Amino acid sequence: MVVELNDTSKVKDLFAGWQETLIYSCLQKVMGRIYVTDPDEPVSAFAYVGCFGFVAGQPNRELLENKPDGFAIITPQNEAWAALIEEVYSNVRKVTRYAIRKDTKFDTAALQKNLDMLPNGYEIKEIDSDLYDKCMEDPVTRDFVSSFADKKQYLDLGRGIVILKDDKIVSGASSYTRYKEGIEIEVDTVESERRNHLATIACSALILRCLKENLYPSWDAQNMNSVRLAEKLGYEFDHEYIAYEVDRT
Repeated sequence: MVVELNDTSKVKDLFAGWQETLIYSCLQKVMGRIYVTDPDEPVSAFAYVGCFGFVAGQPNRELLENKPDGFAIITPQNEAWAALIEEVYSNVRKVTRYAIRKDTKFDTAALQKNLDMLPNGYEIKEIDSDLYDKCMEDPVTRDFVSSFADKKQYLDLGRGIVILKDDKIVSGASSYTRYKEGIEIEVDTVESERRNHLATIACSALILRCLKENLYPSWDAQNMNSVRLAEKLGYEFDHEYIAYEVDRT
C-alpha cells in the first residue's frame, strides 16, 4: 500500500546526489510529499511537489499507479524507472528538460541595471496578499503561487515579483517552490507582452531579492528559450535530462 512517509530521512540516501531543489523541499518537509510502500524500510520513493514528481530507488509499479491526481511531470532516476513509467502510463510524453548549475555567482550590478529597462507605464511590485489573489485569477500567473498550500504559506515562505500594466499582471517571476536554502523560480509573461524584456526584469528583481536574504534562486529550464534567459541572467547550463509528462488521470 502506498503511504506518505513522515520520516523523510529514511529515503535521503535513495535521492543522494540528485541536485534538484524540489526534492530538497520534500526531504526537508518544507512543502511537497514523499510516498513509499514500506514506511519502515523503504527501498523506493516518489517525491511529489506542485506537478513535479521524482522517483528513486528500486523501480516500483505501485508507486507510479498511485501518483497524485492531475497532470504531472515525472523524472526517473535511471533507465529502469523510465522503462516502467512508459509501461505504466498510456498517456505519457517523453520530453527533454535542461538542468542549470546550482552554484551561480551573480553579477548584482548587471542585474540591477536590467531593472532600468522597465518601460514607461509599467510597475514592478513584490507579491503581497492582494497580488496573491490576483495571481490566482489567471492561468498564466497561477503557477506563481499555487504550489503552496495556501496564501499564508506563500506569504511566509514564498518570494515573488510581478510587473503590472494598467493594474493587470503582465509578467512575473516567483517561487514555484521553496526549500530551506532557497527557491525554485517560475517565470512567465502574457503572450502580448513578450519580447519587451519583462521576464528579464522580473527575474533580475527576484534574484536580487533572494540574494539579500541569502537564499539561492534555483533555475530549471523547460526549453531552450528558458536556457537562454537563464544564461542572460548569469546562470550556466549543466546538462539535459529526460522527464515524462503524464496527462490528467
